[in-house]
Amino acid sequence: MQIGVLAKPAESAAVSVVFVTENKKPAGAAARFLAGSAGAVTRALASPGFAAKRGQILDLLSPAGHKGRRVLIVGLGDPRELNAVRARELGGSIAQHLMAAKEDRAQIIAAASTGDKLDEAAFLANVALGARLRAYQFRKYVTQAKKDDEPGSIAALQLVTAKKAGTERALADLMALGTGICYARDLVNEPPSTLYPESFAKKLLELKKHGIGVEIFDEKALAKMGAGGILSVAQGSKNPPRLVVLRWNGVKSKATPVALVGKGVCFDSGGLCLKRPGQMIPMKGDMGGAAAVTGAILSAALRKAKVDVVGIMALVENMPSGSSYKPGDIVKTLAGKTIEVIDTDAEGRITLVDSLHYAASKFNPSCILDAATLTYSVMAALGPVFTGLFATQDSLAREVSEAAEAAGEPVWRLPVHEGYLDNLKSKIADYRHHATDDMGGDAPHAAALMGEFVGGRPWAHLDIADKEFAHKDKPICPEGASGHGVALFDAFLRGRE
Repeated sequence: MQIGVLAKPAESAAVSVVFVTENKKPAGAAARFLAGSAGAVTRALASPGFAAKRGQILDLLSPAGHKGRRVLIVGLGDPRELNAVRARELGGSIAQHLMAAKEDRAQIIAAASTGDKLDEAAFLANVALGARLRAYQFRKYVTQAKKDDEPGSIAALQLVTAKKAGTERALADLMALGTGICYARDLVNEPPSTLYPESFAKKLLELKKHGIGVEIFDEKALAKMGAGGILSVAQGSKNPPRLVVLRWNGVKSKATPVALVGKGVCFDSGGLCLKRPGQMIPMKGDMGGAAAVTGAILSAALRKAKVDVVGIMALVENMPSGSSYKPGDIVKTLAGKTIEVIDTDAEGRITLVDSLHYAASKFNPSCILDAATLTYSVMAALGPVFTGLFATQDSLAREVSEAAEAAGEPVWRLPVHEGYLDNLKSKIADYRHHATDDMGGDAPHAAALMGEFVGGRPWAHLDIADKEFAHKDKPICPEGASGHGVALFDAFLRGRE
């Protein structure tokens, strides 16, 4: 999708979008643009079915005095309630309407009022971002669709504003985020036959062209460093593991970087503790945390973020075979600590303890944030709305929560507490990696284990289980991979600049 900025509307535009508040009276640029068709617009706005609520759309086909094909009048609701997330949702509503009408381009005219949280440039840029994210499609493997069955798409949008320079800057900044989110979605949408540890790692080499450092450790290097957690989970698959380190040095100072760690299980069958078929279907997305880290670092590089950040992701497959790791095995981790394996389907925490230790010991980070599609228990506790947040510092928890709110990816804090470690005591190793079978609360138990491997660094763990996919169309995300976590990480990094 091409998105540009115009100083004044094009009379020949096939589709023009204008905004009205709850009083249903066009104002500012919208009023000037609609002046030639004021009578028709006034009658249409009087429709009892249109209340100009936020996201509501009135579609006028060729109103008198208008040269284009249609005008979309979009409700803003109360401008005082607008923020970046709601502006993005407006853009998503516009994109959805355009695609349903098979209109592939439009001009969006600045609103007269955008409240006190967004200026005109930020409002338009966020609308554009929402439109881009809602218009996202993954059609790479579709070969037999008939033309009439193809979904609508958007080729171009033009933002119309007298504040052209400021809007261009805001747009470029947010399009970097959009690129990161779409990149993460592409990774998650790929089938596991094409995105496995080696191919995933090789694909990330393309990020070098954006100034991102990419370092890849193969299975021999992992064995040499003693990354037993990563190797144990991977040993049942014919596809060997990889550890990938991404670096964006936006400050290039002696300051310690922010470390982002992502779970990168490219496919999770459950291993010998095999999942049921219905549970296995979405497991190509079990690398959603690694995708989020990748997308966030790509976004930072594209907008030349003034922050140093390192991303660490262990890429593995958890498969059943004669060489799979087994319940009862004892794994020696990169930190030298040993873990008794209880359930091979709780593999993520075993790879993450090596990734977290590597981040803490290698890079001297100011803080560590990880994202992982980790537990069914957090899904049961919080459902589809909140991500589970575990943090070792109140100040870091607040910082992550504020970033999550700004990103539209809300979190709910859950406990990191030494009491959970009592249920992870093993008689034959340093830890059990899973609580006893009759013990609930798997998410905080997993967090308690992982917290033992961060070397005392400020640490926040995001359990994003079931957030890696949108199971139905959402305001700024069509059904499919969501790119969840990219916007949250991006908002956090912005707060550190």
